[in-house]
Amino acid sequence: MKTFKELYERTVSEALSGNFDPAETENGNTYDPYHLDCLLNPEKHPIVIRTGDCDCGEGEQKECVKRCPFGAIKAEKDGIVVEPELCLGCEKCIDGCVREKLAASTDIIPALKAVRSAEGPVYAMIAPAFLGQFSSDVTPGKLRSALKEVGFDGMLEVALFADILTLKEALEFDKNIKGSGDYQLTSCCCPMWIGMIRKVYHQLVPHVPGSVSPMVACAKVVKALHPDALTVFIGPCLAKKAEAREKDLAGAVDYVLTFQEVKNIFDALGIDPAVMEESEKDHSSKAGRIYARKGGVSEAVEHTVKAISPQKEIQIRTKQADGVPACKKMIQDIMDGKIDANFYEGMGCVGGCVGGPRSILGKEEGTELVNEYGEKATYQHPAENPYVIELLHRLNLDTIESLLEETDLFSRNIT
Repeated sequence: MKTFKELYERTVSEALSGNFDPAETENGNTYDPYHLDCLLNPEKHPIVIRTGDCDCGEGEQKECVKRCPFGAIKAEKDGIVVEPELCLGCEKCIDGCVREKLAASTDIIPALKAVRSAEGPVYAMIAPAFLGQFSSDVTPGKLRSALKEVGFDGMLEVALFADILTLKEALEFDKNIKGSGDYQLTSCCCPMWIGMIRKVYHQLVPHVPGSVSPMVACAKVVKALHPDALTVFIGPCLAKKAEAREKDLAGAVDYVLTFQEVKNIFDALGIDPAVMEESEKDHSSKAGRIYARKGGVSEAVEHTVKAISPQKEIQIRTKQADGVPACKKMIQDIMDGKIDANFYEGMGCVGGCVGGPRSILGKEEGTELVNEYGEKATYQHPAENPYVIELLHRLNLDTIESLLEETDLFSRNIT
């Protein structure tokens, strides 16, 4: 019987070569039908899937049950069950499964099928943490060319939409922070942080601006301008797959692929992004680019607040936490009245997005490359980025203040 990993490698290879036939695979009778269905129809299953039974304990003493910080794994008679509504995609259960009986969901097969059969334009939306993920020689322009070889019509840097959300959060701060006891919680870019507040610390929701993430903003804008477009996000974490499935966001992002999944695609197709031609397009500011590392959102919003409201009497005071335990401690301090900042940033992964579990690089090298990319930006913050203003005008938002009234593309009700 093939393991889930072996079946994954076979089906992905055959799907990329155009030789994949589910019926033929079934006739081989060397696989678990549940595994095959998880690969062909990932939307029907949780983003963490069980690939076999184990004997790591009984009931609530199972290691995966104990490791889940959100209570998303339940022990039942026939094994463990992952509750999709509670699972935020932190991967603590997968990392701690010494018998390797848990695996991350993968969207490669349905995503590639959709890309190759799409009648409208197909856009790869790349997360700000992409620098260096496919080798230090891969520039944004070369990565854009490599993705076109796969079948994408274009690549959009989600950092441009991080710029827009930075501007929105700066405006929210300027509007709402009036006294010394006021504070704002961010980051909209991290679904684990937002999910933690929504599902565990719901009483803090009023302090969170109702913003979508840059990923969702990018997808919504693409479809507002090109209704027949297909959107595929590429990033470093499993949590983005869970975010794309959330009921109030579903349909904006069609598929989510991780950096590791895209590397598998490049390897299977024999594509080396490092030798691709340049196809450079520089649209994002430093503020949007540094979203990918710890403290990046705070720094971006701080600079933008100072730019749009230089005379504001209440100065922004930021505090950050990265990793679920540190985020929980920071939240508990707030709830205990230990408030020593007015802008709190939480990132579910240690180091921020560059420390995502599906990153290829280590977080230290990833942080360094993100910082370098940020320093190369033509613009320091979104208020001076003409591409932000141009895009807002195309969306019939005539002033930056219009972002506070816009309710469809960049806002959501997180209660």
